[in-house]
Amino acid sequence: MINTLLIANRGEIAVRVMRTAKAMGIKTVGVYSEADANAPHVKFADQAVCIGGAPVGESYLVADKILAAAAKAGADAIHPGYGFLSENAAFAEAVSGAGLTFVGPPANAITVMGDKAGAKRAMIAAGVPCVPGYQGEDQSDETLLAESKGVGFPIMVKAAAGGGGRGMRLVDDPVKLADAIRLARSEAENAFGSGELILERAILRPRHVEVQVFADAHGECVHLGERDCSVQRRHQKVIEEAPCPVMTPELRAEMGAAAVAAAKAVDYRGAGTVEFLLDESGAFYFLEMNTRLQVEHPVTEEVTGLDLVALQLNVAMGVPLGMTQDDVTLTGHSIEIRLYAENPDKNFLPSTGPIHLWAEPSGVGMRTDSGIETGGEVSPFYDPMLAKVIATGANRDEARKRLIAALENTALIGPKNNRAFLIDALAQDGFARGEATTAFIAETYGKAGFKMAAASNADYALAAVVLHERARQAASGAALGVADELMNWSSAAPLGSFYSFVMNAEVVTVVIRAVADGFTATKGDVVIAIADLSVSETKAQATLNGRRVSAAFVSAPDKLHLSLSDRDLTVDIHRPGGAGDAAGGGGRVTAPMHGVLLEVLVTEGEEVSAGQKLAILEAMKMQHEILATIDGKVTSVTGAVGAQTGAGDLIMEIEGDDA
Repeated sequence: MINTLLIANRGEIAVRVMRTAKAMGIKTVGVYSEADANAPHVKFADQAVCIGGAPVGESYLVADKILAAAAKAGADAIHPGYGFLSENAAFAEAVSGAGLTFVGPPANAITVMGDKAGAKRAMIAAGVPCVPGYQGEDQSDETLLAESKGVGFPIMVKAAAGGGGRGMRLVDDPVKLADAIRLARSEAENAFGSGELILERAILRPRHVEVQVFADAHGECVHLGERDCSVQRRHQKVIEEAPCPVMTPELRAEMGAAAVAAAKAVDYRGAGTVEFLLDESGAFYFLEMNTRLQVEHPVTEEVTGLDLVALQLNVAMGVPLGMTQDDVTLTGHSIEIRLYAENPDKNFLPSTGPIHLWAEPSGVGMRTDSGIETGGEVSPFYDPMLAKVIATGANRDEARKRLIAALENTALIGPKNNRAFLIDALAQDGFARGEATTAFIAETYGKAGFKMAAASNADYALAAVVLHERARQAASGAALGVADELMNWSSAAPLGSFYSFVMNAEVVTVVIRAVADGFTATKGDVVIAIADLSVSETKAQATLNGRRVSAAFVSAPDKLHLSLSDRDLTVDIHRPGGAGDAAGGGGRVTAPMHGVLLEVLVTEGEEVSAGQKLAILEAMKMQHEILATIDGKVTSVTGAVGAQTGAGDLIMEIEGDDA
């Protein structure tokens, strides 16, 4: 029996596991770093224990601290969630060695499947179809370069011990392979503690289809259908769905049987996911097995009606699955999006900072798994995924439309995020037709990428009238009393209230005037009629030139943040005579986000060219190359290798050739 469960994780997955545990009558223990002291998962747990500093190497990745927290709280079982120590065989053994129940597979299965090279060798032996490649023990650069000739290009370089897109590079030019190996190895060592790599022939435009398997301690192993996770960016999943749009009963049976064979080959127990690449001909190839609960498990829960966390806990307690393959049925369709803290306008660079407002969607067929709240903080130390929004319908198109509508009514104000991109992607014809492959984002958005729509005249009008109404409400609250019929009334000509905003270094002025049936907003020679205005503390609705619009908002003395139905907009409120932001010229090289400066690749006095790599910054578990934007000479280097670097901190200065 499990009486008290410690969840060795944070964020939405910690809350998700706790919710089921509590429903089963199991007490929950949360763990947290100093950066997460006020996080939702800490508040939701029955008790919580601090395990160290903000960096994962001081807290969530330290097995001894997790075990000490379990002893302190009296926990008799540990659920690792996903990420962190969830696929660490040594941790699983340590948990069992401490006399606790590990809610996961045996350590040996984690060891085999956690090493891409070893897993591939095991799957070849088990007869599971695999992608041609190199997974040998000789890891010298010379051997990898030599073996690549037999594999062929384009080629994938992958961290043998990793996942989530880290330590992974797609190489289409043999000349670029050596550099890709160096970067992938460095990223893998930092993320997983192992620089071992494998090479695989790149299968272009496949679908990424994974099969959920479950095995108990009594010899029963079943699959729970598949998920299509093809919509990815930088090899990280963005949109997932169940079932796969092109799946047939025959192909499902074949892939399901291969997944079960893979699980049985390593004496698996608990929840696992076997991932495949499915090409256009219908052939599929083993990719990897994740020996844990997946981020995207909710879509499987929605179409099967099963609680996968409850199944995990029961299996860990020795309870039989209680089902055979014939008992598994799929009903309806479910689609999930991952809401990331990242800036779509800056090539999706991770974003951090305070959360001014978080408003989840609701409605028929909707589910949100989140680990954030209004007033919280997005830290630079952890993964940028903040929440998952899941929509389920009787069919795929119903689920898709519900999800778009839900995202239009979701507000995350604070860190930049990918909500607008997700809405756009879900509405694309190719996705709507179920044709998306792993090339979907690249083919749909091209090299230019996704760009947020520019602010429109209507946006400025809404911003101005919101500020006007909030000011009127504040004045009314401070007044002794003014009759409603006298509000906005004047015996003279309508008075104008002027509101100025700074956007892209330009000052935009909007004049708001009260009229008989509402307001007018004038910007230059454009006049917008505003009717049916309703403004609460964080929500505004109005009819602009006959079109009904709504937005969540947060106002500050110098900014107004608007969350519109299809995008987010922040306008700087212009104060005449106020200080503007000092913009660094092209020669100032600054950190694009908070992170650790891993490498500085140039020295003072060196001549550089636009596009040349200058430094490498690690943030949110990924490595980001910082490139020169001008030709010139490096005049100073102020960034220190190994040091924490804040967003906007100066790393170096370059004097341009035309200076």
